Amino acid sequence: MHTVVVGTTSVTASDVLAVARDGARVELSEDARAALAAARRTVDALAAKPEPVYGVSTGFGALATRHIGPELRTRLQRNIVRSHAAGMGPRVEREVVRALMFLRLKTVCSGHTGVRPEVAQTMADLLNAGITPVVHEYGSLGCSGDLAPLSHCALTLMGEGEAEDAEGVVRPAAELLAAHGIDPVELREKEGLALLNGTDGMLGMLLMALADLEVLYKTADVTAALSLEALLGTDRVLAPELHAIRPHPGQAASAANMLAVLRGSELTGHHQDDAPRVQDAYSVRCAPQVAGAGRDTLAHARLVAERELAAAVDNPVVLPDGRVESNGNFHGAPVAYVLDFLAIAVADLASIAERRTDRLLDKNRSHGLPPFLADDPGVDSGLMIAQYTQAALVSELKRLAVPASVDSIPSSAMQEDHVSMGWSAARKLRTAVDNLARVLAIELYAATRAIELREGLTPAPASRAAIDAARAAGIGGPGPDRHLAPDLAAADAFVRAGGAVAAVETVTGPLA
Repeated sequence: MHTVVVGTTSVTASDVLAVARDGARVELSEDARAALAAARRTVDALAAKPEPVYGVSTGFGALATRHIGPELRTRLQRNIVRSHAAGMGPRVEREVVRALMFLRLKTVCSGHTGVRPEVAQTMADLLNAGITPVVHEYGSLGCSGDLAPLSHCALTLMGEGEAEDAEGVVRPAAELLAAHGIDPVELREKEGLALLNGTDGMLGMLLMALADLEVLYKTADVTAALSLEALLGTDRVLAPELHAIRPHPGQAASAANMLAVLRGSELTGHHQDDAPRVQDAYSVRCAPQVAGAGRDTLAHARLVAERELAAAVDNPVVLPDGRVESNGNFHGAPVAYVLDFLAIAVADLASIAERRTDRLLDKNRSHGLPPFLADDPGVDSGLMIAQYTQAALVSELKRLAVPASVDSIPSSAMQEDHVSMGWSAARKLRTAVDNLARVLAIELYAATRAIELREGLTPAPASRAAIDAARAAGIGGPGPDRHLAPDLAAADAFVRAGGAVAAVETVTGPLA
């Protein structure tokens, strides 16, 4: 099994995905252990002083004015975890919780949090045992970090609450730890606070969305090319020299992908035949501009994610010169903004894909295709209601595109009077990504059927490869009406797995 080594720096997006999705093992490097021990010595020295230090010998948030004596500090750290583990609602997905835990471990190992090495090792032990705390949908405002979600994870470290085992069975955390020979931790000064104060949940979901959207944006170029082909459109608008004079890199990449898919097609260029068109509709002609803008949005979001991956988010933090300073780095605004930005781009990409699908089904705009791509129109309804489903998904995506980060609900007796809502932005983006896959699956289903209905004209070799792969994956072709839901489910699985991209790349080589 792949092993990810966590040091004081250099954790990558691929490392996060390997741990969150693939169950990679986690080990602590020697430099991380040394940094943990050094920072802990700083915290212990401050804890021994009579002067109050925030997070070490005080209360938290609006209660930070109270000095806490040594005899109450273990109780204080335990209590902050218990009281902050106040999430409600459905359970959060296993991969999200594993990403959350791993990213918190990454920050702990930076040497800026003051957590003891044995606590960090226990965090790694939980991941390696496949123990996943039960974390709930609601509870984070994305400021002071993802407090409630991280608290549920810290609760499991203490041997309290509930967690899921490697087989997905929820059991008391104490039982799971005992079964794997893991001793619960007793938190000391600052450790409870250090385990809760991070943007790890929203960052983990951003990294996973970026990975999924990289596949889906390539898929969107494929489905747009298939639709252009099925509509007998022109590929002249994809010429590199046209996109060079508006130098957005994402636009050029999308146009190049579409052109690669269409190379060798006998269906393109018929827009001047029996019913001449001066130019194709925007949903066809402007596909690279829309998908390209989304690609550039992905590039910006990836830059923000890389910066956040390099950060040590905690409050207070231990600095190299020995100071322990309060700060506001836990505020989730940088991550929240790009999560919302991605949801906007996703909604628009789905919207243009739905417009192409609708055009394929409308006999007045499809340039010779049967109504709704039906076998016997009137007796058969064809893909009429598949487009309804697509339209419903797009409508939902537009609602999900409303930014969460423009909202703020004050909390903690007005101490935390401006919050990011980044966790909420991340949760709705996950739904948006799922819905985009479904929308593209329906366009793929319609476009491949439409191409096969163009008798006497040979599609591009890459298009033929996509169609053949779709049929091999159980996605049905033209014919009388049948139960559509299984076909659409197969198309959805095919798209999510990158099947359309992989198929065309056997002909085109790697897409951009």
